[in-house]
Amino acid sequence: MKNGFTISEVIPAKVSEIYEAWLNTEGHTAMTGSPAQVDGNVGGKFTAWDGYIFGATLERTPNQRIVQAWRTSEFPDDAPDSRVEILLEEVSGGTKVTLTHSDMPEDQVESYRQGWDDFYFKPMKEYFEKRTI
Repeated sequence: MKNGFTISEVIPAKVSEIYEAWLNTEGHTAMTGSPAQVDGNVGGKFTAWDGYIFGATLERTPNQRIVQAWRTSEFPDDAPDSRVEILLEEVSGGTKVTLTHSDMPEDQVESYRQGWDDFYFKPMKEYFEKRTI
């Protein structure tokens, strides 16, 4: 995929726990370990990682799919928002989270691929491992 990628990880949590946490301030802050402000309604705005990440929720299908317009403070001013789609699927051991990030500045693709792993998937696994499925 040009200017994007798809990654997935199994997180030891119920689909509903991840869906709800992603779309609210307290849950997003807890699962990433960094301050977030989230209005999870369609059209609602969010910020994460102390304002480094920001955007809006475009679509959501309860406990299945979240689509967000997404950008960071490193995007060029004239760059359009990128698009993040999160798919949630119940699997053995928890939830398979498949994240597709597209339409981002071409020179930033690889750093964001690593960033999702380091700043989302790893802390989410640690956070949810402390809870029971």
